[in-house]
Amino acid sequence: DEVIRKRLLIDGDGAGDDRRINLLVKSFIKWCNSGSQEEGYSQYQRMLSTLSQCEFSMGKTLLVYDMNLREMENYEKIYKDIENSIAAAHEKISECKKQILQAKRIRKNRQEYDALAKVIQHHPDRHETLKQLEALGKELQHLSHIKENVEDKLELRRKQFHVLLSTIHELQQTLES
Repeated sequence: DEVIRKRLLIDGDGAGDDRRINLLVKSFIKWCNSGSQEEGYSQYQRMLSTLSQCEFSMGKTLLVYDMNLREMENYEKIYKDIENSIAAAHEKISECKKQILQAKRIRKNRQEYDALAKVIQHHPDRHETLKQLEALGKELQHLSHIKENVEDKLELRRKQFHVLLSTIHELQQTLES
């Protein structure tokens, strides 16, 4: 188990690169030690084949690595876009809350205005009130004039009554004497 774990850790994604490199080293050693030219040529072809497989694997790994880097950049961009969208949404929510508070205040004011308008409707308008006030003022002057006339008549009647009483008293005294 330990050997398999080490090989998997060394091998990376499990494409067998470690084994290929070991085979390449062994092939190179065999090639160096080969006696005949035919055997050396076949060893040389195997080494080229193994080397091209290693290069292909390395190229593939580089492409995957580049793709992963681009994906990470893309994910970071998406993450920033999402963060910006969230920030914009928070600002919009805050603005909407302010608008709601303002709308509530406006609605409350309108309700108060309507209540005041109903109270005002029960009272006559200023022009009509001034007419009534003027009419009442004229009536008050007329009544005051009548009152003065009545008081003058009353004073005259008192005086006449007083003269009458004094005359009656004099007459009574004259009759008694």
